[in-house]
Amino acid sequence: MDALQSDVADRSDAPGAPGVNPTWTSSAKDIVGGSIGASRVWFTLGFGIVNEVYYPRVDTPQVRDLGFVVSDGKGFWVEIKRLEAYKLKLLAPGVPAVEIVHTHARFTLTLRITPDPDRDVLAIESVLEGDPDLAVHVLFAPHLGATGYDNVAQVVSVGGRRVLGARQGPFGLALAVVDTAQGDGIRAASAGYVGSSDGWQDFNRNGAFTWRYPSAGPGNVSLTAAIPRQCVLTLGFGSSIHAAGVLAISSAMQPFEGLMSRNLEQWARWHEDRSHYSVIEPDTSTALGGQFQLSAMVLRSHRDKTYPGTMVASLSIPWGNSHDDRGGYHLVWPRDLVECATALLAIGAVADTRNTLRYLIATQKEDGGWSQNQWLGGESYWTGAQLDETAFPVLLAAALAERDALGGINVSDMVKRALSNIIRNGPSTEQDRWEENAGLNAFTLAVVLAALVAGAQFLQEPAASFVLRLADAWNARLEDWMVVKETPLAKRFGVPGYYVRTAPAAAVQDAAALDSMVQVKNRGAGGVMPVSELVGTDFLQLVRFGIRAADDPWIQASITVTDALLKADTPSGPAWRRYTLDGYGEHEDGAPFDGAGVGRAWPLLTGERGHYELAAGRDPTPYLEAMDAMTGPGGMIPEQVWDSADVPGRRLFQGKPSGSAMPLSWAHAEFIKLMASKAIGKPFDRPESVWRRWGGRRPDGPAVWTPTAAISRLAAGSDLLIVAFQPSRLHWGQDGWRKIADAETVDTGLGVHIVTLPATAFSGAAQIDFTFQGLSDGRWEGRDFHLNVTR
Repeated sequence: MDALQSDVADRSDAPGAPGVNPTWTSSAKDIVGGSIGASRVWFTLGFGIVNEVYYPRVDTPQVRDLGFVVSDGKGFWVEIKRLEAYKLKLLAPGVPAVEIVHTHARFTLTLRITPDPDRDVLAIESVLEGDPDLAVHVLFAPHLGATGYDNVAQVVSVGGRRVLGARQGPFGLALAVVDTAQGDGIRAASAGYVGSSDGWQDFNRNGAFTWRYPSAGPGNVSLTAAIPRQCVLTLGFGSSIHAAGVLAISSAMQPFEGLMSRNLEQWARWHEDRSHYSVIEPDTSTALGGQFQLSAMVLRSHRDKTYPGTMVASLSIPWGNSHDDRGGYHLVWPRDLVECATALLAIGAVADTRNTLRYLIATQKEDGGWSQNQWLGGESYWTGAQLDETAFPVLLAAALAERDALGGINVSDMVKRALSNIIRNGPSTEQDRWEENAGLNAFTLAVVLAALVAGAQFLQEPAASFVLRLADAWNARLEDWMVVKETPLAKRFGVPGYYVRTAPAAAVQDAAALDSMVQVKNRGAGGVMPVSELVGTDFLQLVRFGIRAADDPWIQASITVTDALLKADTPSGPAWRRYTLDGYGEHEDGAPFDGAGVGRAWPLLTGERGHYELAAGRDPTPYLEAMDAMTGPGGMIPEQVWDSADVPGRRLFQGKPSGSAMPLSWAHAEFIKLMASKAIGKPFDRPESVWRRWGGRRPDGPAVWTPTAAISRLAAGSDLLIVAFQPSRLHWGQDGWRKIADAETVDTGLGVHIVTLPATAFSGAAQIDFTFQGLSDGRWEGRDFHLNVTR
């Protein structure tokens, strides 16, 4: 490493190790962005400054924030992000090239921000105008290795130019500054420990930039430097400070306008290329058209380059300014990924959508499912099992196939393994889509049923016919499993019954299970309530996918109940909370979620309601307008909006973003899909095969018994299909083991084996008795099963 500059080489390292406990910055992002080119840098802006930078993958944040202080050196100083007086604009529609103007009575500070399309560098042009006695300083907090712990900060020289550098583990970064003649722009500089010897503490205590420390660390560190009133800052990343410095300086050795122009051109080409295949290309001069273009940019900016086709849930950490958790939403959820990839398909980004499908095929687990969530490389993070996440990749394959856009991807093996997993584990899920409760969930079942029908086209016989019969059987039982009737809530709202949020798995066998109690997450020990009182909006997916009609009586009754209990009418428009007693959100006083809280309203659910309204023949535009109104200052759609009385001290205002993730990729995808759905007059992501088979009508399905869905009764006159998970001999009888008979199972090719008993085989019986004997080892099941025949 090159020698330190002489004016700091004789000074001791900064005091105050290791600094205060680190946190991330606020999740309230103004804009997120990256390059279409080779650069492996992603950035976010919040409160008018750069506040998180990711490298070399979209799941690895390396910087907490990079801000500025304006000072006269005589006691007057202003930290720009705390001024909160700025205007932000994109330099072209749908392009993450940004101009921010901060205003104060004594000055304006104008920032223009763009990634270098060719290097792992983020470039910032800074221009201070106004009072000539004022100077500008950069404040910079590295969080290398996706943490604020164990970072080392140094003021060093690279190639004879001073840079602010940091290192931790395999990562290094360097911030270079050049003046208008491309000369070295870093003046006085210092490293320090956050909370004790950092630059902010210097200004706070001394009213000026007075400390000069050459290094600090390991710990939670910060870097500060005086810079010219007009300059360009280039933040480079590499395997060391020196390697990052070489990139940062080389990027600075060119006009900023050239960087900006190349970034604008590459994004313009991307928008132009995908617009040829888009189902909609709205007028970007309108509010909704502009939000559509911006949402397309947000989705594209969340895609990784090391693992093409991947997307993290958000380039933010919910309530990130209260903890140092790296995981946050910097992970891949298969469900969120498919929801977003389907939106990319709607805007014509077909190649990106295909890459998502390829990635999902590569990360499918041996059992046919997918991880609850994972790092980009496929390593599991949380270990729950969510049945909708096993079904969604099948729907993505079907969506591409429906548009003749698979591009040579052979999906048969993936589909076969995924559907086998669903059959062996369904219809109950270990976790619902909110990752909290086990049981029978309407959203999960809608996705599963659609996957069974849409996936059948990729299977050979007898597998194809079997999964369709199973789908019919489960579809026919939805109301039996999930609708409660004549409850106190039903009487309160004047309806005969409604869908519960999640029914116990035991409801497959015994409807009395709907009278049991359920533990609600994020509420502590007090979050226990009757199943019949826990309602959510998940049943709307049944209409969206063509499984139930919009005017179905149980659907309409459920809307009455959920609107009364979950709808929040905000100044931005209507939004819905996820379910009763939801605890995922800020506390009543606005304090950050810390494992408990109060669930807030979700713009995503406004989009889902808009899809229902479209299916019901009504205009979804008011729901699009509401989602657009709920955005932050840069148009980012949040995970949740505040739905209580304003708390100005915490920047919480009704109908505006809370401290949850912003942007939420899935929410932007929902906005895009609702725009596309409006354009074509039907839900864009509704599989045509599902609509053709059911058209919103409940089918007359056969009775299907599986080891994981062991029904206890069937209607007289129905055929009975019995499933085993290994080659078996079915030993069965009637009414207490009379009329005994045997039948061998048939291999479906899905790892499940079936026997069909036609209704004529047990005509007149009141009970069917059966057990299994394995064909490979001759071992008996060791227990008997019984089904009552109802008339």
